[in-house]
Amino acid sequence: MAAFSIGSARVTRIEEWAGAFLAPELLFAGFDAEAYAKTRSAIGPAYLDPETHAIQARIQSWVIEAGGRTILFDTGCGNHKQRPGIPVFDNLDTDFLARLAAAGFAPEAFDLVICSHLHVDHVGWNTMLVDGAWQPTFANARYLFPAPDVEYWDPLNRDRYPDMIGEAVNAGFFEDSVRPILARGLADIVTGSLDLGDGLRLDPNPGHTPGCQTLTVADGGESAMFVGDVLHHPLQILNPEWNSIFCEDAAQARAARRHVLARAADEQAVLVPAHFAGDHVVRITRTADGFAPQPAFS
Repeated sequence: MAAFSIGSARVTRIEEWAGAFLAPELLFAGFDAEAYAKTRSAIGPAYLDPETHAIQARIQSWVIEAGGRTILFDTGCGNHKQRPGIPVFDNLDTDFLARLAAAGFAPEAFDLVICSHLHVDHVGWNTMLVDGAWQPTFANARYLFPAPDVEYWDPLNRDRYPDMIGEAVNAGFFEDSVRPILARGLADIVTGSLDLGDGLRLDPNPGHTPGCQTLTVADGGESAMFVGDVLHHPLQILNPEWNSIFCEDAAQARAARRHVLARAADEQAVLVPAHFAGDHVVRITRTADGFAPQPAFS
């Protein structure tokens, strides 16, 4: 699914990276082999390699055109960034900006950049390396950062959070992809829910990180929910108690996932997770004992 519409709003997917990631038993905390055996057949090969069982993943951003504004939701990994804690994303050199341009979007044309949360693979293109310094990629945009994550991930506050889970994996991102935006006064720090106008609303759904926020786009009786890493893979629709190993608060993450799945099912919203391969977006239906994925568009 390269693009779709929600009423008068237009959504375009921009891919940065594609590949196999971890096996389910390595990615999911609380993985249960018996539950996996019962549910894996419902997951197509575009999402889960039938031979190796490796999860197929994407790093992708979403451009939302609504109400005369151009908005970027999540900014991937970025180029030339040292990521010793997660080598697959270390020192990338991708054509992301060229793909953005090919879809008709110049960096200077964006009005808003929204980060669902502050992790290495959601903030990377906030900045780019220019003459040895990290400069804003989207210089005319306001960047919306969730307040709890700004507090939590700032290395200057490290002593306040002795139980941090993702420190090693996320090493370096704050200094090269967040602090340069803060220093230039380009960021709005979001606390709680926020009405962005034109049918767009940000809501907190913490757990994966303290500041995880989801974006709802609604128009013409249709809606889409951009949920970042509230869930990483369709297996978590069928097994919503499975967190990723990167979730900071296990109980909150499970609650956020069930809340998002229930809302998507009840509102028949298009669900837009950060890393789904395959069709990239789904709808959710309720079942006798939980939830199931369905194609977003027939």
